[in-house]
Amino acid sequence: MTICACTQGNKHTDMADNPLMQPSALPYGAPDFTKIETNHFKPAIEAGIAEKLAEIETIADNAEAPTFDNTLVALERSGELLGRVYSVFGLLSSANTNDELQAIEEEMSPKLAALSNAVFLNEKLFGRIKMIYDQRESLGLDAESKRLVEIYYDHFVLQGANIADADKAEFKALKEEEATLITRFANKLLAAAKAAAWVTDNTDELQGLSDTEIQNLALNAKNSGQEGKYLIPIQNTTQQPILKSLADRSVRETIFRRSWSRTEQGDDNDTRDIITRIAEIRARQSKMLGYKNYAEWSLIDQMAKTPEAALDLMSKLTNGAQEKAKREARRIQEMIDASGEKFALEAWDWNFYSEKVRQADYALDENAIKPYFLLSNVLEKGIFYAAEKLYGITFKERSDIPVYQEDMRVFEVFDENGEPFALFYTDFFKRDNKAGGAWMGNITEQSHLLNKKPVIYNVCNFTKPAPGQPALISFDDVETMFHEFGHALHGLFANSKYPSLSGTNVPRDFVELPSQFNEHWAIYPEIFNNYAIHYETGEPMPADLADKLKKTTTFNQGYMLTELLAAALLDMQWHTLTDGTKIDDPVQFEKNALVRIGLNMKEVPPRYRSTYFLHIWGHGYAAGYYAYLWAEMLDNDAYAWFEENGGLTRANGQRFRDMILSVGNTCDLEKAYTDFRGKQPDIAPMLRNRGL
Repeated sequence: MTICACTQGNKHTDMADNPLMQPSALPYGAPDFTKIETNHFKPAIEAGIAEKLAEIETIADNAEAPTFDNTLVALERSGELLGRVYSVFGLLSSANTNDELQAIEEEMSPKLAALSNAVFLNEKLFGRIKMIYDQRESLGLDAESKRLVEIYYDHFVLQGANIADADKAEFKALKEEEATLITRFANKLLAAAKAAAWVTDNTDELQGLSDTEIQNLALNAKNSGQEGKYLIPIQNTTQQPILKSLADRSVRETIFRRSWSRTEQGDDNDTRDIITRIAEIRARQSKMLGYKNYAEWSLIDQMAKTPEAALDLMSKLTNGAQEKAKREARRIQEMIDASGEKFALEAWDWNFYSEKVRQADYALDENAIKPYFLLSNVLEKGIFYAAEKLYGITFKERSDIPVYQEDMRVFEVFDENGEPFALFYTDFFKRDNKAGGAWMGNITEQSHLLNKKPVIYNVCNFTKPAPGQPALISFDDVETMFHEFGHALHGLFANSKYPSLSGTNVPRDFVELPSQFNEHWAIYPEIFNNYAIHYETGEPMPADLADKLKKTTTFNQGYMLTELLAAALLDMQWHTLTDGTKIDDPVQFEKNALVRIGLNMKEVPPRYRSTYFLHIWGHGYAAGYYAYLWAEMLDNDAYAWFEENGGLTRANGQRFRDMILSVGNTCDLEKAYTDFRGKQPDIAPMLRNRGL
């Protein structure tokens, strides 16, 4: 039996009865969600913070001369309780939250920031690390251990270890304030999306939707206490997928505007003041650390190294993306005019009429292909099948591992030699208490030092089918599943001694390489034909229909690249502000920024607007949203290597696993990539894949 981890039950706080205080006895140390209650988290997190502080003081105050083992290895072993508790808390507070979890998160955020300050601004601790760093060439360290020394030293410096004494108190206070604001922003964003949902009791306004889709909207309304009505939820992006189907233009406009303005209503969910203050804090912190702006500070340890390098890549894409988007807009306007309608294309019309263009130009109807994408087939006969063909791994479902939602699934992962080495959880369906988007995370990170095997999860926000209906998804959703599983592979194949260097603990503009690379296999013929099976007949998708789908891979790419570039460049505008700059109106700042960067197409809004851009204000992608484009250059270039060397083979997969997926941050990643590829990455495959 499984229960939701938010169940309250007895409000006891006796630490002896708290299941989070000791490692789980379940396989792989998997959390026992049947025992964990919300009230267990706060005392366990506080105990974890206290334990970590004590461990840091012991390491810093060690009377013995600093050595790699008594300082760096000791740091890697520290914080075991906090890490174990917070990995579960982080999962639930994002994927299955409630008011009490949100309150705990807001209370703990500044305390965790204070802990970070206590570590990175500890002069004695940094002195020991610096002494080891200065001697690293003469210590006889292996390559991974030397890398650990360098990563620690650089990270301490970037987190303020060398900051002037006169600035330390202010720096600490700013860091704690920022942590509180980030948590508050995420909680407001979740509430704002829920409040922006559109409800109707008139099925005439739902023309264009299938009977199954309407049933799902009725179920949404019922679950929200509005039985007899129909509820369209607002997803995390500006554009809403359902606009592709809704025939009523006024309804499309209403839903779009509710999405657009969800966090600008002047209510408790308004985020404008929060993002402005976060931007001010980041600009101030970067100046205190000796940098011109936050982007310069943030990118120094990334693949791009500088904002100028990231902007240079985006500048190479902007003109081509806009020209293609303008051609697409003209074709859509032709379709509108041909229908006898008399209006100019707006953002809320794009998806509806671009779908009509796709049907006309490619003879492809979304409703014709969706029956071939049953979620369970995509997972087991697509994603798992590709992983077996490429990397030799297999999956076995476990029904004995507790979960926090009954529609979740858990799989044990086996290597080619039959050795079990990981657990993999899936949580695919949207809920009101789940953050928007899709993501991967670790419950347990792999580490040879700590004898830990990976426990990984993928979370998505697909529409849950009505009872008795199949879980059919769009091809965009198929690609999302392949993408997130690419991140999962990065964590599953981690093969590092030290947890800090393991798996996805890499620069942002490298971490998206495995995920985006894995998307290519969604359309690879052998894999596609194995999972694209009609859910009723069991027949594979007809070749002519599959060919039509594959021909659309460059369709609408002008729009998709332009909306992504607009968001990435908007991110850079916020994070190249200098200290002392005052933003009185963040909405006007956004408008001016889009004009300044030349991406102010009214028909193509940014993928995320400033006030609901969770990536940059809450998910660690500040000054880093460009990373998707940088990694896209790498992933297309890597896939070109596969095409040049025989495609889907075990040998090719093993090479990619050994040289990219398993190395974590144990080596110079630019060199790791060029060693795999045999040369520097080329942007040409990316341009071809985008139809540019």
